[in-house]
Parts: sequence; C-alpha cells; structure tokens
Amino acid sequence: MQDISLLARIRIEVLAGLTVSLALVPEAVAFAFVAGVEPLVGLYAAFIVGLITSLTGGRPGMISGATGALAVVMVTLVKDHGIEFLFITVILMGIIQIAVGLLRQGKLIRMVPYPVMLGFVNGLAIVIFLAQLESFKIEGPDGHEQWLAFGDLAVMLGLVAVTMVVIYVLPRFTRRFPAALAGIVVVSAVVIFGGIDTTTVGDLSSISGGLPTFGVPDVPFTFETLRIIVPFAFILAGIGLIESLLTSSLIDGLTETKGQNDRECVAQGTANVVTGFFGGMGGCAMIGQSMINIKSGARWRLSGIVAAILLLVYILSVSSLIERIPIAALVGVMFVVVIGTFSWSSLRIIRKVPVSDAIVMVIVSAVTVATDLAIAVVVGVIVSALVFAWNTARSIYVEISADSTPTRRVYTLHGQLFFASVTSFKDLFHPPHDPAEVVIDFRHSRVWDHSGIEAIVSVAQRYARAGKQLHLLHLSENCQRILNNANAIVDSDPAVDPSYRVTVSELGGSEGH
Repeated sequence: MQDISLLARIRIEVLAGLTVSLALVPEAVAFAFVAGVEPLVGLYAAFIVGLITSLTGGRPGMISGATGALAVVMVTLVKDHGIEFLFITVILMGIIQIAVGLLRQGKLIRMVPYPVMLGFVNGLAIVIFLAQLESFKIEGPDGHEQWLAFGDLAVMLGLVAVTMVVIYVLPRFTRRFPAALAGIVVVSAVVIFGGIDTTTVGDLSSISGGLPTFGVPDVPFTFETLRIIVPFAFILAGIGLIESLLTSSLIDGLTETKGQNDRECVAQGTANVVTGFFGGMGGCAMIGQSMINIKSGARWRLSGIVAAILLLVYILSVSSLIERIPIAALVGVMFVVVIGTFSWSSLRIIRKVPVSDAIVMVIVSAVTVATDLAIAVVVGVIVSALVFAWNTARSIYVEISADSTPTRRVYTLHGQLFFASVTSFKDLFHPPHDPAEVVIDFRHSRVWDHSGIEAIVSVAQRYARAGKQLHLLHLSENCQRILNNANAIVDSDPAVDPSYRVTVSELGGSEGH
C-alpha cells in the first residue's frame, strides 16, 4: 500500500464507505424479497452485520451484510414456519460460527485448492452478472417476468453504459474520488435533472424506518423448535463461513496482506447473534461490495464502519433521496465488479494446467451458478481430493536394493501408502517367488491411514503362508504402535505365532523407528 497522508487515507476510506453504502441498499432489499421478508429486515441485517464485522472482524476492508446465498436457504424456513423462526435460527447460526472460531477451525479454508478458488471466483462473477439481469425485467400481465419494452430497455442499457464509462475513464484523470461513486452521482444527476423515466431504488420498496429494536424471537422454546432450526442453522453457518473466508482469502491476494480467519469467524457469529435479536435476517461477507470497497482504495476498517452507519442514516432520515438513485447506476457498478472479479487469466491458462485442474474449475463455476457457493466449494474440494488420491495412488512402486542377496531380498518402497494405493501396494509383492527372507524398507514412503496398515498386514500374511520371513524397516513409531495393537508384529520365532512372522527392525542392528 502506497504511503499517503492520514487525512488522504481517511478521505479514501470515507468515500469508499459512501460508495459501498449506496450499493448495499438495493442488494439488501432484493435479498430480503428473496428470503420472503420485509425490506427493513434485510437493511437492518446489512447495518448490524456490516458494523460489527467491520469493528471486530479479522479482515479489514471486507464488507458483510445480507447475501443471496443465505437468502435462498432462508426462504423455505420463513415460508413454512414464519419470520420469528428465522430470527432464532440466525441466533443459533451465529453461536455455531462463534464456536468454529473459538475452536480455531478457520484454518480449514486452507483445504480449498487454487483451482477451486478460481472456479469460485468465476462462478461468483457469473452469479452477480445474472442477478443484475433481473433489473432489466418487469412483471407482465400474466404475473410472469418479461423483459422491459424496447424503449425502456434502451434507456436502461444507456444509463448502465454511462455509469461504466465514468468508472473506467475517471481514474485516468484523478484517483482522489472513487470512480464507482462518481458513476452513481453522474447518472443520478442525468436522470433527475433530465427527467428520464427509469426504475429507481424507491420503485423496489421504501427504505424508510426507525432504529432496530431488541426482542427475543417469539417462538416456543421446545425440542420441536430445536428440531426445526438446527439443520437450517448449520447450513446457514457453513455457507456464511465458507463465503466469508473465501472472500477474505481473495482480499488477502489483492492487498498482499493476511487476515485472521478465526477472528473473522467469531465476528461473523457475533454479528449474526446480535442481528437475530434485533430483527435482522443475518448475513456474511459480500464479495461484490468487498470488491467495490477494495478497488475504491479502502484498506482500513473505517470504510466498512462508514458504510454501515450511512445505511442507518438512509433508513432514518434521507431515504427519500436514496430512493431516487436509478437502478441502472447500481447495475453499472456491479457490471464493473463482475468484470473485475472474473479471473480472465484462467481462460488463458486452462489449456496449460493439468486437465483435472481445468475440470475442477469448470465444475465449481457450474455448481456455483446452479446451486450456491458453499455446495460448489464442497464439491470442488471433494473432486480435487479424489483427483489427488488417484494420482498419488498411481505413484507407488518398489526398487530392489543393492543390499539384496540370493537368500534375502530388500525392497525399497516409494510413494504413499493409503486407501487408494493399497491394491497397487499388494500387487508389488509375490511371496512364492521371493527368497526365504524379505525386507520392505519404508524410508521413502509413508503409511497414512488404517487401510495402509491393513495392506501391510495382508502382505505379511501372504509371506507367512509362503513360509517366508518378512522384515519392515523405517516404519514410523505411530505405524509400529498400530501394528502392535493389531498383533501384526511379533517375534521372528514361528513358535511364538504360526500365523505371522513379521519383524520391525533396522538392518545392521540399529533400532527401528
């Protein structure tokens, strides 16, 4: 981050927060509609979650609020059981997220491979783009959505284009004013002073309201209520943390800084507990608004705090002004976010990376668009893990050591022994054709799981049935302990146990490990 004066940094943060706050309004209203609740429920969530996570979160510069990924899960709960059940579910969701952070499990995000991250980013860009298309539609006479009439559509597209041009051109002249905010201001002025008839924020719903008030959700505190809310709470907690931690990782890369994942989990959870008691729908990190914030130059917590406070100001006092902002201006800002979010480099490298990585990227992007971000990431991690297991399993082999003699053969094992490679491991040895004494040296290998232990036992049994002596070298202490517990390692004297004759030792008389 370049060295700038304190006043300049504060100015950047405040203007970035103003830009984000304007973009938050239609998003919060839209996601409230998706969840089947009143717009103020979404706006209160954006204010409370945004403020608390900005103050206490582990990733400065990240913006949180009501999101579509959570809203699509909430809709069934609200429809079947009512809004009060949503509030109590959001509270439980927050408690789960706090527990994840306190147990220091935020590090699990490291398990997400880079191809999954690329697929996630590209899929999210597509989802954001598709979400903006709803602004070009209107409810028809038959109750179904249809595209705007040609004239209205042309006006809408023209205003979107003007917004995008301002955003791309302004930085060539000055970076002292956020380009996204400039685009919103210019297009709003054109619409208001030009008397152009187009959809505005106020056409979606009024955002006027009072301060959120504290209240315990009005639900029966019974096991039946718990049975209803627990599944939803775990799903929402998982989606919220995955989206938040992936967004945090993305910002880490853009800013070349490091966030604190466990702290972010606790902050997200605390925010959701509070918003549940104050009539909000809950939330998590918003990648679109976070990208607007970061690309506007924000790096501190101040921008998120400003955005949240301004959102409350809009609700309380200046809703009539905010409601006059044309939707086209906000759509233009989001289209620029889409272009900036999509990893265009992935299209250039897709033919250069392994086919499996390219497939993972495409799968994650497709699942993100078809379902939601959390499912897409889980699917991507599973596919990546299976590909890794398959490739690793194919890399196990043995070499016959130079220490071998006509009466003793020493096999040096290379590769990893685990569930996917046990079949290949067993096929490497042919007891009837080996001499009376056989050694398997594990110095270049590692046994990872119980399947690998069982494979060793199986090979030992085969050598025992063939009347051969088997030695295992350089096994880890943990592996030796498990084999001992399984009674698979015994004294080399056949009289002790006629079934197995396996010895863990070192050649040359040194102690095995």
